[in-house]
Amino acid sequence: MSTFSGLNAATTALWANRRGLDVTGQNIANVNTEGYSRQRVDMAAVGGSAVPAFFSTSSGIGQGVNADDVIRIRDAFLEGRGHTEHANHAQLVAETDAFELVEQAFREPGDTGIQKMLAETWSSWQDVANKPDDLAARGAVLKRLDTLVGGLHFSQAQLDGQWDQTRENLAVLVDDVNAAAENIATLNVAIRRATQANLPSNDLADQRDVLIMKLAGQVGATVRPGEDGVLNVVVGGLGLVTGGTATKLRLAGTDDPATIDPKAGTGDLVRLMADPGDFQVRVAGTAAGQLNSLNVIVPTHRKELDGIASDLAAKLNAAHADGFDLDGLAGAPLLGSSGGPLTASSLTVLVTDPRGVAASSLELPAGNLGNGNADRIARIGSEVTGVDARYRGMIVELGVQSAVSQRNLDIQSSITTTVDAARDSVAGVNLDEELTNMLSYQHAYSAAGRMITAIDEALDVLINRTGLVGR
Repeated sequence: MSTFSGLNAATTALWANRRGLDVTGQNIANVNTEGYSRQRVDMAAVGGSAVPAFFSTSSGIGQGVNADDVIRIRDAFLEGRGHTEHANHAQLVAETDAFELVEQAFREPGDTGIQKMLAETWSSWQDVANKPDDLAARGAVLKRLDTLVGGLHFSQAQLDGQWDQTRENLAVLVDDVNAAAENIATLNVAIRRATQANLPSNDLADQRDVLIMKLAGQVGATVRPGEDGVLNVVVGGLGLVTGGTATKLRLAGTDDPATIDPKAGTGDLVRLMADPGDFQVRVAGTAAGQLNSLNVIVPTHRKELDGIASDLAAKLNAAHADGFDLDGLAGAPLLGSSGGPLTASSLTVLVTDPRGVAASSLELPAGNLGNGNADRIARIGSEVTGVDARYRGMIVELGVQSAVSQRNLDIQSSITTTVDAARDSVAGVNLDEELTNMLSYQHAYSAAGRMITAIDEALDVLINRTGLVGR
């Protein structure tokens, strides 16, 4: 073994500990960088020669330290759990937001809600029953009906606007997912090349993990490890990213919520498809919540509102037809459609003349001041199976669904926060730990320098001073 071998061991120690300081500085510099994973120098002892050359022996001490590998600190299990919990959280956020917007469309409870308008409508009929000779009271009935019909139009328009906006948001999300998938495929190629060339790719892997976590929240992506550092991304059974190749998604289905029947599950439902191909992708995350809003939440309440409008028209028209107006004529239909099927958005008031309000239950000549039919109509609001009861039942069910969704979101938020904290405890930068590592590397570097000084002094004595005594 060469007398100078100690210098080589000290040199490798200097280099290794200097690299440790560099990596520690990189960790400290990126303590607030999103998606950054702390790195660690993987040091390994360089052993002595196992097969010595001719006429030489090995001391077995070794040749120093090797610090070529810098590894990312990541827990694959926690990362996979993070993907799942972020997908669940994002889906519940989208569904909870959808329920909140539906509640805003009905404005209940409040002075501008449909329930208040219904109550005022029945009250106006009672006013006619009390004063059948008052044309102002009869006119108020028609005005209240106009207000009620306007309230139904407004609520239906709000639901339609919410549906259209959600579909547009989903289209934007699909474009974002496709762009992220392309970026992940590009990063896979770069990481594979770096790995094969023994070059560092930790920063590229961090960028890829940020994109994958984003996809997990958007569509419920999961990962499958490949060769040479490659990660394949899977969404609902579809290989969204396989190595350096990305598959696109496209939005399919109707752009008219009226064609969807959520109870029967029929109609051209909105869905995500593989592009190219005709493969429907079962997504999670935000996309799943938005699809549920488009195919179930909003159409359910649209259909229910259409049913309420239809029931209201049927009951009022039937009751009005049994009465007689001021001219002694049978009551004409009060409510009808402005065109096409009768829905909440097409409902309109057909009677415009206050004299045409059929308040009497008796067929009397012109100047009929009977009030029996008006009193009967006023009591429709208190019927157990009437329009008011059906509307209240819908609002109560909506409130329950919204409350359950909010409660589930609160629980999922707590779970997601816990998982993220566990991920950060492994992959996040801890300044206290990094400062401790910095001191360790600093002292090791100083010790290696002192070792070089000691070896230099020993060699100086050996070379320059040995044999001088006695000359």
